[in-house]
Amino acid sequence: MNRLNRDTIIAVCLLAGCGFLFWSTLGIRNPDYGTLPPSTWPRVILSALTVLCFIYLVQSIRQGPDDPAPGDAPKTVRAWFGYWQNVIWCFALFLVYLLTMPTLGMLIGGTSFVFLLLCALGGWQPKAMALHAAIACIAVGGMWSIFTYSLGVILPPGELFSAF
Repeated sequence: MNRLNRDTIIAVCLLAGCGFLFWSTLGIRNPDYGTLPPSTWPRVILSALTVLCFIYLVQSIRQGPDDPAPGDAPKTVRAWFGYWQNVIWCFALFLVYLLTMPTLGMLIGGTSFVFLLLCALGGWQPKAMALHAAIACIAVGGMWSIFTYSLGVILPPGELFSAF
C-alpha cells in the first residue's frame, strides 16, 4: 500500500484551512460606501495562499511516500536541542520581538527581528550580515512605508523611537 507523506497531509490541511477562511469572508458585512467591499483584500490574499498551498500539494504528491521510521531521531536532550535549534531560534526571537514591540515599535523592532533571525539561521559572517541587514531594511522598511504612507495604517511607533 502506498502511503502519503507528511507534506501531503499538511498541504491538504492548509487547503482546508484556506477554504474555511474563505468561507468565513462570506460573513463580512458589506456596507454600501461605493468602494471595494471589506472582504476583497482577505479574499485576494487567501486566493494567492490557496494557489501556493495547491502547488505545495502537487510537489508533495510528486515526492512520494516518506522513508519509514528515520533512525536519526535525537536520543539526548542536547541532541534534541541541536535537532530543533532553528525552530527554537524562530520562536524565541519572535517572543522577544513581541515583548519589545511597545518599546521599539514596528519599524525598529521588525527590522531587528528579521536581521537577527536571518543571522541566527544563515550565519554571522560579515558578508552574510551585510546581506541580512540589507534584506531586513528593504523588506521591513518597504512594508512599513506601504502601510504607513500608501494605506494610511498607523503602525506601533514605540516609546523610544516615536519619530519613526
